[in-house]
Amino acid sequence: MMALLHAFGRGTIAGARGETSMEIGLIGAGLMGYGMGVNLLRKGHRLTTIAHRNRAPVEKLVALGASEAGELDEIARQCQVIILCLSTSEVVEATLATLRPHLRSGQIIVDTGTSDPASTRRIVRDLRQHGVAFADAPLTGGPEQAERGELGVLCGADDETFHALAPVFSCFATTVRHFGPPGSGHAAKLVSNYLVTGMVALVADAFTTAHRSGIDWRSLYEVMQNGSGNSGVLRKMVAPALKGDFDGYRFSIANAAKDIGYYARLAEGEGRLTELAETVAAVFAHAVETGHGGRNVSHLLDPALDEVT
Repeated sequence: MMALLHAFGRGTIAGARGETSMEIGLIGAGLMGYGMGVNLLRKGHRLTTIAHRNRAPVEKLVALGASEAGELDEIARQCQVIILCLSTSEVVEATLATLRPHLRSGQIIVDTGTSDPASTRRIVRDLRQHGVAFADAPLTGGPEQAERGELGVLCGADDETFHALAPVFSCFATTVRHFGPPGSGHAAKLVSNYLVTGMVALVADAFTTAHRSGIDWRSLYEVMQNGSGNSGVLRKMVAPALKGDFDGYRFSIANAAKDIGYYARLAEGEGRLTELAETVAAVFAHAVETGHGGRNVSHLLDPALDEVT
């Protein structure tokens, strides 16, 4: 393997399918982390994970062959690569503060969440002092793609770290792109999520106006599929809503608000914070403030929540 992993002192062995096998830690086995964990195990890697609020995904991974750690320091001591799949930069920083005293030179930390690039760069500076490499590797796709091993990875890392992680990414992703140094993957993901959250807000606003105007949603949706307004966001949100299901797009309003907030910070730092971005941010911030942060973004279509949009 790469010098980074050799420096850790564990080496590698042949996996169950003749591939290189590594000791991998997974912190955050939720909707996305579970799917990644399944595919890492399928490819012969040795996986150690740790329970959080919902034990069900961890128990499923253990049944598939993963080990369960009782404390974070166990993962830090035994794993070559430690994958974080956490909700915010603040949670990432707090987790790393616990891991840091137990980390050793040659290990690699991978943050697959949608995080603040400024926080990422601070983390990188700190870890480098201990010989620990870092890659930001946020994901495109959802839980279904994670389980099928069909995610996208937007990676920010130095060249050596990126190449060392290529066999890991290939377990759960079909599209992997290296955007540059640490922080660049998170920046690229924020741009991508800004586009998505903007489209969610547009679909919700347009169909709310349609509802108030007495326009039949089904007829409108059917003709829109033949036009330029057709999109994955439109289909994920509206098709299930026609059946009364407002959970078609499985992405929480709170996470959307967090992501657009990070994007606004990024854009402001580049002198590019626009009224459009501020308006999109306000839609999700208001939804959180009115108690809907735990709902999926598709609920912005729900006539019962009309006041949100």
